[in-house]
Amino acid sequence: MNILLISQCDKRALTETRRILDQFGERRGERTWQTPITQAGLDTLRQLLRKTARKNTAVACHWIRGLDHSELLWTVGDASRFNSQGAVPTNTTTRNILRREDENDWHTGEDIYLLTALAALLHDLGKASKAFQMRLEGKLEERNQYRHEWVSLRLFEAFVGTDDDPTWLARLAAPTTKDDETWLARLQRDGLETPVSRPFAQLSHAPLAQAIGWLVVTHHRLPTLPRNSDGSLGTFTLGLLNRTLEHIDAGWNERTDEMNAQTLPYYWQFPHGLPVTTELWRKRAARLAQRLISLREKPNKGQWLSNPYVMHISRLSLMLADHYYSSLSGKDPGRVAVPKGYPLHANTHEGKVNQTLDEHLLGVAQHSSEVTHALPRFDEQLPRLARHKGLRKRSQDERFRWQDKAADTAATMRERSTRHGAFIVNMASTGCGKTLANARIMYALADAERGMRCAFAMGLRTLTLQTGRAFRDLLGLGDEDLAIRVGGSASRALFEHFERQAEATGSASRQALLDENAYVTFESNHDAHPLLRRVMHDPQVHSLLAAPLLVCTIDHLTPATESERGGRQIAPMLRLMSGDLVLDEPDDFDIDDLPALTRLVHWAGLLGSRVLLSSATLPPALVQGLFEAYRNGRQHFQRNRGQRGDRTGSADAALGVCCAWFDEFNQSQADCADASAFATMHQTFAVKRYARLAKAEVRRRCELLPLNLGANREQQPAQFAELTLNAVLALHAQHHSIDPRSPKPKRVSFGLVRMANIEPLVEVALALYQLGAPASVRIHLCTYHSQFPLLIRSNIERQLDQALNRREPEAVFDLPDIRQRLDAHDEPDQLFIVLGSPVTEVGRDHDYDWAVVEPSSMRSLIQLAGRIRRHRDGECNTPNLRVFDTNLRHFRAPGQAAFCRPGFETADFELDTHSMAQLLSATERDVIDARPRIVALAQLQPRSRLVDLEHARMRQTMLVQAANTAPTAPGLRQRGSAKVGTPSVLNATSWWQLPPADALLTAVLPQQQRFRLDVIKRVDLLLRPTDDGEDYELVQLMDKPKGRRGEKQFVVVDTSQNQRIPDAHVRGVGIEPWGQTDYLQALIELADELDMPVADCARRFGTVTLPENANGWRFHPALGFTKWKG
Repeated sequence: MNILLISQCDKRALTETRRILDQFGERRGERTWQTPITQAGLDTLRQLLRKTARKNTAVACHWIRGLDHSELLWTVGDASRFNSQGAVPTNTTTRNILRREDENDWHTGEDIYLLTALAALLHDLGKASKAFQMRLEGKLEERNQYRHEWVSLRLFEAFVGTDDDPTWLARLAAPTTKDDETWLARLQRDGLETPVSRPFAQLSHAPLAQAIGWLVVTHHRLPTLPRNSDGSLGTFTLGLLNRTLEHIDAGWNERTDEMNAQTLPYYWQFPHGLPVTTELWRKRAARLAQRLISLREKPNKGQWLSNPYVMHISRLSLMLADHYYSSLSGKDPGRVAVPKGYPLHANTHEGKVNQTLDEHLLGVAQHSSEVTHALPRFDEQLPRLARHKGLRKRSQDERFRWQDKAADTAATMRERSTRHGAFIVNMASTGCGKTLANARIMYALADAERGMRCAFAMGLRTLTLQTGRAFRDLLGLGDEDLAIRVGGSASRALFEHFERQAEATGSASRQALLDENAYVTFESNHDAHPLLRRVMHDPQVHSLLAAPLLVCTIDHLTPATESERGGRQIAPMLRLMSGDLVLDEPDDFDIDDLPALTRLVHWAGLLGSRVLLSSATLPPALVQGLFEAYRNGRQHFQRNRGQRGDRTGSADAALGVCCAWFDEFNQSQADCADASAFATMHQTFAVKRYARLAKAEVRRRCELLPLNLGANREQQPAQFAELTLNAVLALHAQHHSIDPRSPKPKRVSFGLVRMANIEPLVEVALALYQLGAPASVRIHLCTYHSQFPLLIRSNIERQLDQALNRREPEAVFDLPDIRQRLDAHDEPDQLFIVLGSPVTEVGRDHDYDWAVVEPSSMRSLIQLAGRIRRHRDGECNTPNLRVFDTNLRHFRAPGQAAFCRPGFETADFELDTHSMAQLLSATERDVIDARPRIVALAQLQPRSRLVDLEHARMRQTMLVQAANTAPTAPGLRQRGSAKVGTPSVLNATSWWQLPPADALLTAVLPQQQRFRLDVIKRVDLLLRPTDDGEDYELVQLMDKPKGRRGEKQFVVVDTSQNQRIPDAHVRGVGIEPWGQTDYLQALIELADELDMPVADCARRFGTVTLPENANGWRFHPALGFTKWKG
């Protein structure tokens, strides 16, 4: 290709860019270069420019397409020096012609600035205590009895006293000697005095003081319900959600159950006084106090605690300024000049005192002001993806034409969604290109000139990696434009290793053509922006913010609402403030995780994001609950950022959110001002989809299998295995392919046997090996669940990903592993069976010929049915899915809930029967698809219908329940005559339905509704080679006694707790393992390929996390780990 490069750099940046560009192209002028170049060369050039970019760098690259046509490819550095087409302005001026400040939509920007700045002056006053100064000097090493931010709150409370806001602000603006004395004279000392008041109850007469006090006490962590001495959660009652802040005492900030009477007074002693008497502190505080007095007199000001946008953006700004300023040391130009000799210090650097306390307070206040002033336009300085041909290109395949209509509909919503937000539902079926459609929809919503920024959040690592790979392949995006973030670095390392292996062997073919996917990335100048230069130095923050497209596990974004520690909230909040959000398969989350998902969607609305939900099986209650949460969050956003005519004084006022529904059949769009309007539109769309699915080609037909097991628990696995074997043989006879490569005809099929739990699964696997296969049948059995070492599980998943990609049905017969197995055995019937746990249902793009299922829930059945003939069209006339009439748990725990763990049945939601013949209607049973999931009956029957049980649980979790009114808790004041409501139930709606001051300003709700809560105690184990390298041993990773926090040691697990299953038990007549059976050999091969020591390879890829078990575990590479019963 032929390119033209334009440099608009200044100063040293111009010299540096000339040095680089001269190596690649010929000059056509002082600031212009032209050259033919390959795509690889262009990528290298861009990387070099990015590495050396500074605040004065500005380079644009144009592709000369023909005699009269050129196209902007990308810019590096300051994109504002070019327009959207890469043209250079003919002239510039410093005059404020556009008056862009008049367009500032931050209506509460002044509130945020003033609250943050004053809180910054107060946030670390508690560091003046004798205890904190002794800690800096290394003279006090005990756990904090009272943290410095709690002491700071008490000091501020003492200064305010019983004054209202105007009075204490006036005293702060012009303090007298008596005022200076109030900081300590009225100080309430927890632990030394009884009784002491609760600060926020004491400050209830001064709402501004409450807001500032909250910022002070939360700048490191949110208040949490006090824990017991053993670390368990304290007692929670619904009454705590009634005027929550007024319940807070010192125990909500730090445990107070272990007190050292000797050192306790040090936390309340201030031998050198406080920085509030220094001249610079007084001047800054006086200016802020005067402006706050003026602010209070403006209309619609006050009750800041009820405005979560103001409070949390202020907290973010304070945390960011505090983190950044604390990192400055030496003669850094960012430090504030103060008189020397002040005796108190705020922090240390490399073991030596660093900043004095007066400097730190003034410095954080100054930097917080710069951050808050930079907030309104910080998103304009982040990279965006614009003019991407792959996202604009019309679909050539008829199956994907619906994507064009969806993108066109989204484009019509662009302007309105910018003003009112957007809540979009994509319910297209699997195989219709939902992943690309989501990107095209969000691209169409984005400003056509500025480009898109969007985060795609998934629940599973595997799904995240697959989606990231799909975007990389389909859109030709590089690492600068597409960030893929998963929780485990080892998982991604193995994924990428196998990807490279596939490329090297030619089993993967893809070619990124610039002609097909040309696009422009508008980059930013981070160093020139006051906010971004304070966060981008952190690699974790940079990884979430820098790329226009982010594909991540949802765990990277949930800290915006779930993190009790303040620092972890910064990056995900900034990401939501600067881009849109796509939630992929939100209905796959456990029902106990839905409150956290609701909090994230509410936060996305509150911070200004547009949201898209993507799944073919979205239950109506889930969609409705998430919409109501988003709408409530967006109301708060409109109150603070809405355009003239869109703003409302109350978060309850009507707001017409732009809503849209898409699938492969229909598109629908409406602006929904309330929950009932949305519910009506969603029901109408879902009913239409239900009708179309009923007429669609049937690829999966189901029949039930009787399951009658005896009372003898020891014999149940063998009985289950025999019934399973008979079922798979019958299915194989009806649904198989003929091997086209074998000289004699061989019938080959790939099937799935899904079981609910791992322990019985391994027992059934051993029973199948013992049972063997009939004559003329060869079974290749792959056991697949979550309790394998990472290396083996990755090998299994890679093997299944290759074999179960059936888009080209005959390609599987050319895979080396499959070919070798077919050629090695002469039996005419070859069955490749995956005996798997529920991990087989989601996150894997697998296509089976048939399946046998132990049932757990309707959701599970629908998800699993979607793995049968997933890649292949064609009507199915005979059953290819057999479901047992009940499950093993029904026989192992008679009279108790059976469809649970996994499943939706509980003690409160019990079924009258566990027979699938009675729980499913004929329509639901014969053809299993998404229809029962997406439309619920008006009157549910949760005791007699399996799908209604799920809808009932979903409604209870996601929708508003009847509330009651309760009296004020003893000892708490009630303002005026307002009724104080205590919720009748705790569910996902509590986060947004309760008053913001009760729900959003503490960590109580996230603490009670934990995301990914695992009540099972687990241990981290590692399979590593022995010293002689001839075998491997099991070791446990344990906390090192007296070590630093997080420091681990390896402890060899006794052989009595590490039972090896003999190889003879995983072989039988006509049946053999399909997969890796030699762990040590696999480890050595991987270490050789990665060029790393075997021991290091084992430490990284030989790990597994298992439920704790006093008797230990048993293991075989072909079966994984399971509990050893002794």
